[in-house]
Amino acid sequence: MNEKFKYEFDTTTGILYKYYYGIIRLEDIFSSWDFAIENNLIPPQKKGFLLDYRNASFDIKLSDYVKIPEYYVKHLDVFQDQRIAILTQSVQDVAIPTLVETKDYKYQSRPFYTIEAALKWVLG
Repeated sequence: MNEKFKYEFDTTTGILYKYYYGIIRLEDIFSSWDFAIENNLIPPQKKGFLLDYRNASFDIKLSDYVKIPEYYVKHLDVFQDQRIAILTQSVQDVAIPTLVETKDYKYQSRPFYTIEAALKWVLG
């Protein structure tokens, strides 16, 4: 598996955790989702997603943020009616998830600084 991301499914909560590492570009986001979809790593009984970027940082132009929600919309079979929590550590990395949230369509996304708040929202 790619060293920039890994997956864990919590059967107790129904949350799919996706951990990112290092410098993350748009291609990394898309290829990691493609990998998960192609390898059936996203269980149908999922209740939401927690994307953990605390050990990563974005190398994405702000103007390119729209490509992320466009990807989610192309894959509504996976993301429709789901909550996608984005966990970041730095103020600079919260900008992309905040902008993505403005384009949510048939799914919800939201940035968080703490795992507790992210979990509460996903399961809420």
